[in-house]
Amino acid sequence: MADFELQRIALPTGVELNVAIAGDPANPPIILLHGFPESHRTWRHQIPVLARDYYVIAPDQRGFGGSSRPEGVANYTPDKPVEDLLALADHLGIGPFTLVGHDWGGAIAWMAALQNPQRITRLIIVNAPHPLVFQRSLFDDPAQREASQYITAFRNLDFEKFIDRIGLETFFDTSFAKHADAALLAPEKPAYLAEWGQPGAMTAMLNWYRASAILVPGPEETPARPVWLDAPFPPITQPTLVIWAMQDSALLPSQLDGLEALVPDLTLVRIASAGHFVPWQKPELVTEAILEWLA
Repeated sequence: MADFELQRIALPTGVELNVAIAGDPANPPIILLHGFPESHRTWRHQIPVLARDYYVIAPDQRGFGGSSRPEGVANYTPDKPVEDLLALADHLGIGPFTLVGHDWGGAIAWMAALQNPQRITRLIIVNAPHPLVFQRSLFDDPAQREASQYITAFRNLDFEKFIDRIGLETFFDTSFAKHADAALLAPEKPAYLAEWGQPGAMTAMLNWYRASAILVPGPEETPARPVWLDAPFPPITQPTLVIWAMQDSALLPSQLDGLEALVPDLTLVRIASAGHFVPWQKPELVTEAILEWLA
């Protein structure tokens, strides 16, 4: 695997990001955003391949990996990582770029693309639900509502005490690992535990869930339906590739229902043989889908 450079970059948003950078800055830029509970290493297989033809930037988002972990839930509302993203692009002298996001990185990518169509020219989403589709599903799809109850658990301000009680390794084995391939995770486990074990790291990662405005009703609840769920929603105007691993047990295939109405220029690639962490579970398939679509 080709090497990439790790830089620590201070941004005017008040954080310092740990950023993996590879490829020739003269090539078209592509920024990769990871999700929970990972870092730039989500893209460890894609970075060296993409770097042959693209200028590749993969930050640890705020609160993750080697990046700053500002205190307080308010520092993790989705607008903050969007600001980090644009500030990072400015720092590196990048104009328009292709944006890729997985999991929480995909949530930030959807939002950033909606708000900045002149800056983000192409969008690639990997197992990250469109915000409207996701919120609708939490009201209308009992299976997705059930699958998302972990969000409520993560929002509990005492959740870190639970992790301290059982230990990081047990938390790894009983939560994260069950959504991934155990054989692939085994050699990577020490790196995850090292990142998670940094002071304040787990709270910072969980604060992404606490700061989100997404409503997660309990399985038997019948809360009032938000008006905006049935109101017009702005479309994604960029050409968009959505890669979806169909064995994802946290974000179900129902997240693809109705997506074409919200993303008029949509290409959808389904990967039948993988779960949520498909960028490194089936890296060749993900990389191939990205390269073919970009070409």
